[in-house]
Amino acid sequence: ERERESGASMGDGASGSGSRNGRGVRGDVKEDTVVFDHGQRKSSCGYCKSPGFTSVAHGLWVYSLTVDDYQDLLDRGWRRSGLYLYKPIMERTCCPSYTIRLKASDFVPSKEQERVFKRMQRFSDGTLGLKMSVKLKDEACYSKAICSLANCVSTETVSESLIKSEATKQDEYVHYLSKRIDDAVSACMINGDFPSSIELPKAVVKRWKPQAKKKLMHISEDLLYTSNISFQIVSVLRRHQMAQGSVYQLDISHNNSSKKGDSSDHSPSIVAEKLVRIMSLQEELSGMTINACNGHLNFHSTRKQVDSEMVTSSATSPRQASKDHGRNAKCSQPAVAKSTQMHKRRLEIQMKRSNFDPEEFELYKRYQVAIHNDKPDEVTVAQYKRFLVDSPLIFIPSHSKNRIVPSCGFGSFHQQYRIDGKLVAVGVVDILPRCLSSKYLFWDPDLAFLSLGKYSALKEIDWVNHATINCPGLQYYYLGYYIHSCSKMRYKAAYCPSELLCPLRYDWVPFTIARPLLDKKTYVVLSDYASLQNGSSPSQLHEKSNQPPSKDIRYGAHGESPNDEDGKMEIDFEGQEFETDEESNSETSNVLSNDEYMTADVSNVTLDLNGYRVKFKDLQRIFGPISKKTELQLRRYASVVGTALAERMVCTLI
Repeated sequence: ERERESGASMGDGASGSGSRNGRGVRGDVKEDTVVFDHGQRKSSCGYCKSPGFTSVAHGLWVYSLTVDDYQDLLDRGWRRSGLYLYKPIMERTCCPSYTIRLKASDFVPSKEQERVFKRMQRFSDGTLGLKMSVKLKDEACYSKAICSLANCVSTETVSESLIKSEATKQDEYVHYLSKRIDDAVSACMINGDFPSSIELPKAVVKRWKPQAKKKLMHISEDLLYTSNISFQIVSVLRRHQMAQGSVYQLDISHNNSSKKGDSSDHSPSIVAEKLVRIMSLQEELSGMTINACNGHLNFHSTRKQVDSEMVTSSATSPRQASKDHGRNAKCSQPAVAKSTQMHKRRLEIQMKRSNFDPEEFELYKRYQVAIHNDKPDEVTVAQYKRFLVDSPLIFIPSHSKNRIVPSCGFGSFHQQYRIDGKLVAVGVVDILPRCLSSKYLFWDPDLAFLSLGKYSALKEIDWVNHATINCPGLQYYYLGYYIHSCSKMRYKAAYCPSELLCPLRYDWVPFTIARPLLDKKTYVVLSDYASLQNGSSPSQLHEKSNQPPSKDIRYGAHGESPNDEDGKMEIDFEGQEFETDEESNSETSNVLSNDEYMTADVSNVTLDLNGYRVKFKDLQRIFGPISKKTELQLRRYASVVGTALAERMVCTLI
């Protein structure tokens, strides 16, 4: 298991390391950015899932990367996936991806975002489940007020009315408990514990009668409600099993270690225990506890003794109750405990260096299988490391003398969210000189009701605001790419006021201005918005002349999660097949080569030649004319990274 350390005490060195084709980070260039230029590559699109190689991007394999260079690359539309940097070729790719950011100090939370934050606060305070209890208590107080009028009206009439009202309240609470069980069953289906292809029965909760308590001496006196939903679920699963000719495995363990084919997999007791575990993680049942007993879900009062009036009210006749009411002038209370014992939870957020952690991987695997429908055997340690652990960023510790650095340092990090010590979410982020760049988030599927994706974004924005106090230059929150035609990315623009990066001039344009333009076309030079709003099209605005109106992309591979916005979308490029422009040999490629890249100045591009740093102009002076193919590759490289970065970064071509 990895060494656990606080964000304030981190060692030096690169956040991750890697190599391709036998290349590794050279010891004498540790503080330099060193890249291998792959050029333009076509691949299948992980967003629109269109057939063929329709996604076009320029790629760089990175041996080492300074945080300053990566910050500048972000501001030119680049993004990293592990050790691979890519920049969509916006005018050619099927799904143009615009870098989106937010100035944290200007953030104005929406009502929905405020509700997410307050929900987590209530969950931490142990008051999230008190809403129904408080509602019923208020109704009970109203009943008491009605009882005070007993001397003015017919005692029998009032008491009968009160008993009817009492029955209505009991029905409401029974419905509430049934809904809670149904939510737990749905969570099990999302988590993969129950097959999602079949329809499971709805829960029925019944009040436990006092007569039954007397017959069953082993039943606790504080038992109020019970449900046999586990038996019904098992019955449906077994029928489904027989129809499919297979055994469905139910796993209630924390480490997914159940043995397939075990007959206990379909035991009502196992199902009941699973549901109890899920419900205990969700809203608190104030004044009540839930446990599994021989396959039944039992709800108990937390009081040592049940109010005798609560127990007997359902067993007495209206006329008998009328007599009792006349003698005692008391009002029956709903079957909700008066005590509001709260189970407070401790939420901790820790910033840790990007490194492999088995606990994180297990959570990642659960998330990918439950939320994105990945097959368990496809979620491997190697894939996880490559995608979310390996990083080329050179770490800068907080105690650096030459610059102002946040307490955690600059580099790649995993923000761990723990509730009472249990890991419930991990945010993968890069901390850079001007921003926190959010890369990915994975969370516990059992806690979907907390909207951890939204909550983590709010906490990351809050982190930037705090970091700005000591690091004035660190002001922005980057949310990765925004694809207007992708419905699952709409949540990113909900963090207002956000900005999109112009794909041509690299200016930042307010999203409110960009949105109506993107409603018409997927690729727009956003910095031309003044002309576009007037309906003109200067210089054709570098848009595709035959670009159809933007359409909404739907996904077949990634099933919709309970909160789509809680799944920050990133593509693992390492696992994809590519086709280079040379392999495609398209006319479009040749036109772009001649028109757009021949103007790029490559004389001061820094190259690696057998471990030596040389400028391209010096290479030409020493060796004479360089092949047209190599020169064209350098012009493309200088064009996509920018002249300044091409001079500063070290590029290897072979």
